[in-house]
Amino acid sequence: MQLKAIIVEDEANSREILRNYLGKYCQNVKLLGEAATIKEGLELIKSEKPDLVFLDVEMPFGNAFDLLDQVPERNFETVFVTAYNQYAVDALNNHAAYYLMKPINIDELVKAVSYVVEIKERENALEGKVLKTKLKKAEGKITLPQQDGFQVLDVNDIYFCKADDNYTEIYLEEKRIVVSKTLKYFEEALKEFSFARIHKSYLVNVNEVKKYKKGKGGSVILSNEKELSVSASKKSELLSYFK
Repeated sequence: MQLKAIIVEDEANSREILRNYLGKYCQNVKLLGEAATIKEGLELIKSEKPDLVFLDVEMPFGNAFDLLDQVPERNFETVFVTAYNQYAVDALNNHAAYYLMKPINIDELVKAVSYVVEIKERENALEGKVLKTKLKKAEGKITLPQQDGFQVLDVNDIYFCKADDNYTEIYLEEKRIVVSKTLKYFEEALKEFSFARIHKSYLVNVNEVKKYKKGKGGSVILSNEKELSVSASKKSELLSYFK
Protein backbone atom coordinates (compact mmCIF):
# COMPACT_ATOMS: atom_id res chain seq x y z
CA MET A 1 0.00 0.00 0.00
CA GLN A 2 1.02 3.61 -0.48
CA LEU A 3 1.54 5.85 2.52
CA LYS A 4 0.81 9.57 2.50
CA ALA A 5 3.54 11.27 4.50
CA ILE A 6 4.84 14.64 5.63
CA ILE A 7 8.15 15.74 7.14
CA VAL A 8 8.30 18.10 10.11
CA GLU A 9 11.95 19.12 10.53
CA ASP A 10 13.50 22.55 11.12
CA GLU A 11 16.82 21.84 9.34
CA ALA A 12 16.62 22.22 5.55
CA ASN A 13 19.55 19.86 4.98
CA SER A 14 17.93 17.13 7.07
CA ARG A 15 14.65 17.53 5.18
CA GLU A 16 16.49 17.21 1.88
CA ILE A 17 18.32 14.03 2.97
CA LEU A 18 15.13 12.37 4.19
CA ARG A 19 13.21 13.49 1.09
CA ASN A 20 15.87 11.99 -1.19
CA TYR A 21 16.07 8.73 0.76
CA LEU A 22 12.29 8.33 0.65
CA GLY A 23 12.20 8.99 -3.08
CA LYS A 24 14.96 6.49 -3.79
CA TYR A 25 14.36 3.69 -1.28
CA CYS A 26 10.72 4.00 -0.18
CA GLN A 27 8.71 4.39 -3.35
CA ASN A 28 5.51 3.42 -1.56
CA VAL A 29 5.71 6.72 0.35
CA LYS A 30 4.05 9.74 -1.26
CA LEU A 31 5.45 12.90 0.29
CA LEU A 32 2.68 15.48 0.60
CA GLY A 33 4.64 18.32 2.12
CA GLU A 34 7.28 19.55 4.53
CA ALA A 35 7.20 21.84 7.55
CA ALA A 36 9.94 23.64 9.46
CA THR A 37 8.00 24.56 12.60
CA ILE A 38 5.38 23.10 14.91
CA LYS A 39 2.79 25.56 13.62
CA GLU A 40 3.46 24.62 9.99
CA GLY A 41 3.41 20.94 10.94
CA LEU A 42 0.00 21.23 12.58
CA GLU A 43 -1.37 23.03 9.53
CA LEU A 44 -0.02 20.31 7.23
CA ILE A 45 -1.48 17.54 9.37
CA LYS A 46 -4.87 19.26 9.32
CA SER A 47 -4.89 19.93 5.57
CA GLU A 48 -3.24 16.77 4.23
CA LYS A 49 -4.41 14.13 6.73
CA PRO A 50 -1.25 12.00 6.37
CA ASP A 51 -0.82 8.34 7.23
CA LEU A 52 2.72 8.96 8.47
CA VAL A 53 4.58 11.91 10.00
CA PHE A 54 8.38 11.97 10.11
CA LEU A 55 8.93 14.19 13.11
CA ASP A 56 12.09 15.80 14.42
CA VAL A 57 12.20 16.11 18.20
CA GLU A 58 14.07 19.37 18.72
CA MET A 59 12.51 22.35 16.93
CA PRO A 60 12.30 26.12 17.50
CA PHE A 61 9.66 27.21 20.03
CA GLY A 62 8.94 23.69 21.29
CA ASN A 63 9.47 20.05 20.42
CA ALA A 64 7.75 17.07 18.84
CA PHE A 65 5.76 16.28 21.96
CA ASP A 66 4.28 19.79 22.00
CA LEU A 67 2.99 19.12 18.49
CA LEU A 68 1.54 15.73 19.38
CA ASP A 69 -0.17 17.16 22.46
CA GLN A 70 -2.16 19.40 20.12
CA VAL A 71 -3.42 16.42 18.11
CA PRO A 72 -5.16 14.24 20.75
CA GLU A 73 -7.06 12.13 18.20
CA ARG A 74 -4.28 11.05 15.86
CA ASN A 75 -5.04 9.05 12.72
CA PHE A 76 -1.41 8.93 11.65
CA GLU A 77 1.65 6.98 12.70
CA THR A 78 4.75 8.83 13.90
CA VAL A 79 8.39 8.10 13.11
CA PHE A 80 10.70 10.21 15.25
CA VAL A 81 13.90 11.39 13.54
CA THR A 82 16.45 12.83 15.93
CA ALA A 83 20.09 13.09 16.87
CA TYR A 84 19.24 12.63 20.56
CA ASN A 85 18.64 9.16 22.01
CA GLN A 86 17.38 10.45 25.37
CA TYR A 87 13.91 10.95 23.91
CA ALA A 88 13.30 7.26 23.20
CA VAL A 89 11.19 6.65 26.31
CA ASP A 90 9.04 9.72 25.64
CA ALA A 91 8.60 8.53 22.07
CA LEU A 92 7.36 5.15 23.28
CA ASN A 93 4.99 6.84 25.70
CA ASN A 94 3.59 8.78 22.76
CA HIS A 95 3.14 5.49 20.85
CA ALA A 96 5.65 6.25 18.12
CA ALA A 97 5.83 3.59 15.42
CA TYR A 98 9.60 3.94 15.10
CA TYR A 99 12.60 5.93 16.35
CA LEU A 100 15.29 6.85 13.80
CA MET A 101 18.64 8.26 14.84
CA LYS A 102 20.54 10.79 12.74
CA PRO A 103 22.42 10.30 10.53
CA ILE A 104 19.64 8.18 9.05
CA ASN A 105 20.48 4.57 8.29
CA ILE A 106 18.76 3.56 5.04
CA ASP A 107 17.99 0.02 6.21
CA GLU A 108 16.38 1.39 9.37
CA LEU A 109 14.34 3.86 7.33
CA VAL A 110 13.05 1.08 5.07
CA LYS A 111 12.25 -1.02 8.15
CA ALA A 112 10.34 1.88 9.73
CA VAL A 113 8.24 2.41 6.62
CA SER A 114 7.53 -1.33 6.30
CA TYR A 115 6.40 -1.45 9.93
CA VAL A 116 3.97 1.44 9.40
CA VAL A 117 2.60 -0.29 6.29
CA GLU A 118 1.86 -3.39 8.38
CA ILE A 119 0.04 -1.30 10.98
CA LYS A 120 -2.07 0.46 8.36
CA GLU A 121 -2.91 -2.75 6.51
CA ARG A 122 -4.21 -4.32 9.72
CA GLU A 123 -6.34 -1.25 10.42
CA ASN A 124 -7.71 -1.09 6.87
CA ALA A 125 -8.62 -4.77 6.96
CA LEU A 126 -10.91 -4.10 9.92
CA GLU A 127 -12.26 -0.68 9.02
CA GLY A 128 -15.94 -0.68 8.20
CA LYS A 129 -16.39 -4.40 8.71
CA VAL A 130 -18.88 -6.08 10.98
CA LEU A 131 -16.68 -7.86 13.46
CA LYS A 132 -17.17 -11.45 14.53
CA THR A 133 -15.61 -12.49 17.78
CA LYS A 134 -13.81 -15.75 18.29
CA LEU A 135 -15.87 -16.28 21.42
CA LYS A 136 -19.41 -17.46 21.89
CA LYS A 137 -21.86 -15.68 24.13
CA ALA A 138 -20.82 -16.12 27.73
CA GLU A 139 -23.01 -18.06 30.10
CA GLY A 140 -22.49 -16.49 33.46
CA LYS A 141 -23.68 -14.05 36.05
CA ILE A 142 -22.08 -11.42 38.21
CA THR A 143 -23.16 -10.00 41.55
CA LEU A 144 -23.26 -6.23 42.05
CA PRO A 145 -22.88 -5.12 45.67
CA GLN A 146 -25.54 -2.68 46.87
CA GLN A 147 -26.31 -1.02 50.20
CA ASP A 148 -29.15 -3.42 50.98
CA GLY A 149 -27.53 -6.57 49.57
CA PHE A 150 -26.56 -7.39 46.00
CA GLN A 151 -28.04 -7.63 42.51
CA VAL A 152 -27.46 -10.60 40.21
CA LEU A 153 -26.82 -9.64 36.60
CA ASP A 154 -26.38 -11.73 33.45
CA VAL A 155 -23.01 -10.73 31.95
CA ASN A 156 -24.51 -10.81 28.46
CA ASP A 157 -26.75 -7.89 29.43
CA ILE A 158 -23.74 -5.61 29.95
CA TYR A 159 -22.73 -3.42 27.01
CA PHE A 160 -19.81 -1.71 28.70
CA CYS A 161 -18.49 -0.44 32.01
CA LYS A 162 -17.17 3.06 32.56
CA ALA A 163 -14.79 4.24 35.29
CA ASP A 164 -15.88 7.06 37.57
CA ASP A 165 -13.12 7.45 40.18
CA ASN A 166 -13.77 4.69 42.74
CA TYR A 167 -17.15 3.90 41.20
CA THR A 168 -18.10 2.06 38.02
CA GLU A 169 -21.04 2.83 35.77
CA ILE A 170 -22.48 -0.33 34.19
CA TYR A 171 -24.43 0.27 31.00
CA LEU A 172 -27.26 -2.08 30.08
CA GLU A 173 -29.71 -1.80 27.20
CA GLU A 174 -32.09 0.59 28.90
CA LYS A 175 -30.46 1.65 32.15
CA ARG A 176 -27.25 2.48 33.96
CA ILE A 177 -26.17 1.01 37.29
CA VAL A 178 -23.59 2.73 39.49
CA VAL A 179 -21.56 0.44 41.75
CA SER A 180 -19.06 1.42 44.45
CA LYS A 181 -16.26 -0.68 42.96
CA THR A 182 -13.38 0.35 40.68
CA LEU A 183 -13.22 -0.57 37.00
CA LYS A 184 -10.21 -2.74 37.83
CA TYR A 185 -12.48 -4.81 40.09
CA PHE A 186 -14.84 -5.52 37.19
CA GLU A 187 -11.96 -6.17 34.82
CA GLU A 188 -10.89 -8.99 37.13
CA ALA A 189 -14.44 -10.20 37.77
CA LEU A 190 -15.22 -10.40 34.03
CA LYS A 191 -11.87 -11.68 32.76
CA GLU A 192 -13.31 -15.17 32.19
CA PHE A 193 -15.86 -13.69 29.81
CA SER A 194 -15.48 -11.74 26.58
CA PHE A 195 -14.73 -8.34 28.07
CA ALA A 196 -11.80 -6.20 26.94
CA ARG A 197 -10.23 -3.16 28.56
CA ILE A 198 -10.01 -0.75 25.62
CA HIS A 199 -9.20 2.43 27.52
CA LYS A 200 -8.40 3.53 31.06
CA SER A 201 -12.08 4.46 31.34
CA TYR A 202 -13.80 1.64 29.43
CA LEU A 203 -14.32 -2.10 29.69
CA VAL A 204 -16.46 -3.44 26.84
CA ASN A 205 -18.43 -6.58 26.11
CA VAL A 206 -16.63 -7.65 22.95
CA ASN A 207 -19.71 -9.50 21.69
CA GLU A 208 -21.49 -6.13 21.45
CA VAL A 209 -18.81 -4.55 19.21
CA LYS A 210 -20.11 -4.21 15.67
CA LYS A 211 -17.53 -1.87 14.10
CA TYR A 212 -13.98 -0.66 14.58
CA LYS A 213 -12.98 2.75 13.26
CA LYS A 214 -9.28 3.16 12.61
CA GLY A 215 -7.09 5.76 14.26
CA LYS A 216 -4.05 5.90 16.50
CA GLY A 217 -6.15 4.00 18.97
CA GLY A 218 -9.38 4.26 17.03
CA SER A 219 -12.82 3.68 18.41
CA VAL A 220 -15.50 0.99 18.56
CA ILE A 221 -19.19 1.25 17.85
CA LEU A 222 -21.38 -1.05 19.91
CA SER A 223 -24.65 -2.68 18.89
CA ASN A 224 -26.53 0.08 20.77
CA GLU A 225 -24.73 2.66 18.55
CA LYS A 226 -22.58 3.95 21.41
CA GLU A 227 -19.10 4.94 20.24
CA LEU A 228 -16.16 4.52 22.65
CA SER A 229 -12.52 5.55 22.24
CA VAL A 230 -9.79 2.93 22.14
CA SER A 231 -6.40 3.93 23.56
CA ALA A 232 -3.38 3.18 21.38
CA SER A 233 -1.87 0.97 24.09
CA LYS A 234 -5.03 -1.17 24.25
CA LYS A 235 -5.72 -1.55 20.52
CA SER A 236 -3.77 -4.78 20.04
CA GLU A 237 -5.56 -6.41 22.96
CA LEU A 238 -8.94 -5.51 21.48
CA LEU A 239 -8.09 -6.67 17.96
CA SER A 240 -6.87 -10.01 19.30
CA TYR A 241 -10.52 -10.91 19.97
CA PHE A 242 -11.37 -10.78 16.27
CA LYS A 243 -10.49 -12.91 13.29
